[in-house]
Amino acid sequence: MKMLRLPRSKVQIGAPLPWSVRDAQGLLLLSRGHVIESEHQLALLLQRGAFVDAEEVRAMERDAEPVQPKVSVPPPNLFGLWNQTAEGLKKLLASVEQAPDFAGRLDQFAQHLLELVDSNPDIGIYCSVRQDNAKNFYYGYSHSVQTAMLCILMARRLNWPRDRMMSLVKAALTMNLTILDLQGQMAAQDVPMKDKQRAAIRQHPVQSVALLEKVGVTDTDWLTAIAQHHERTDGTGYPLGCSDVCELAIALRVADVFMAKISPRALRSALSPQEAVRELYREDKGGPISTAIIKEFGIYPPGDFVKLASGELGIVVQRTGNARAPIVAAITDTAGHPVARTVRHDTGQPGFAIVANATDKAMLTRLPPERLYGFSSAPPGPSTQDRPPTA
Repeated sequence: MKMLRLPRSKVQIGAPLPWSVRDAQGLLLLSRGHVIESEHQLALLLQRGAFVDAEEVRAMERDAEPVQPKVSVPPPNLFGLWNQTAEGLKKLLASVEQAPDFAGRLDQFAQHLLELVDSNPDIGIYCSVRQDNAKNFYYGYSHSVQTAMLCILMARRLNWPRDRMMSLVKAALTMNLTILDLQGQMAAQDVPMKDKQRAAIRQHPVQSVALLEKVGVTDTDWLTAIAQHHERTDGTGYPLGCSDVCELAIALRVADVFMAKISPRALRSALSPQEAVRELYREDKGGPISTAIIKEFGIYPPGDFVKLASGELGIVVQRTGNARAPIVAAITDTAGHPVARTVRHDTGQPGFAIVANATDKAMLTRLPPERLYGFSSAPPGPSTQDRPPTA
């Protein structure tokens, strides 16, 4: 068997291998058709020593028949689908009074969001943390999606039944139904909230519930969570100042406030995840809801920019069982110089422990997430116009 070294240029990330890959002794490493899903996986394979059978390559070249070039449509990219969620929610909520069966269509959207989280929850968290290029006019919609994502993780950590979790998720998606565009305006403005804006904010729980009831929503858990999501058990909340607040409303308020704190606006920078976690824990007094969020998010969540004991700077890409020791993809060398290839480190190892948050974020503005995760395929998104609602 004559072996040829595997040419890097012939391997396409996310596409099936056209031939089997073997080591220097001819032992099979990867079968033909195997999909290499990331640059990191490919780099490890090439470092190990990867070869192909010359005869297999020639046979495939002989069998290949010339065909007319086709315009190929790549499979859905998970990051692309997350980026589309805000626009998808905007289209759905814009037709809340005109489109038939709004409740069914929103249920379909919530189910799609659940599928995105299930595909890779670390990527969902990454998208909520890395908002360097966020568009303020979409803030209301993206914030609702991110809050719903956190509600999924939190409810599962608390072992809530699926129906209860989905009521919370749909409440998160529609909690600000009547002020979504106002939220975008306020995120972009560089002056404090105006009296007219404050009045609209204080009334939005009642108005959003009224609009949802008008279009046929009857889920009392969903509606009550929205009605009370700015109330507090000490009576200092709004709009009614009541103290008898249901658990779903408390959970929704905690997730809403946490996600708002780590989101940048024109008037203020985002809090770091660590600052937001400390404030959350203090305000909730270490209760089960804040504890669930902290355990799911981690102290250093995916998307966080950190410095390692090695001197490297990197992005957190994966949570582990240790909230303080995630997996980090290094984007610089030990001297802080950018590198062409990312290398993943287990920060549970002392030599790669996280020692600080990185502050110079200029190099992140054009950093594609696919460089950190590779091409991440995912289920196609729902159409809010054409597909029927799920049963």
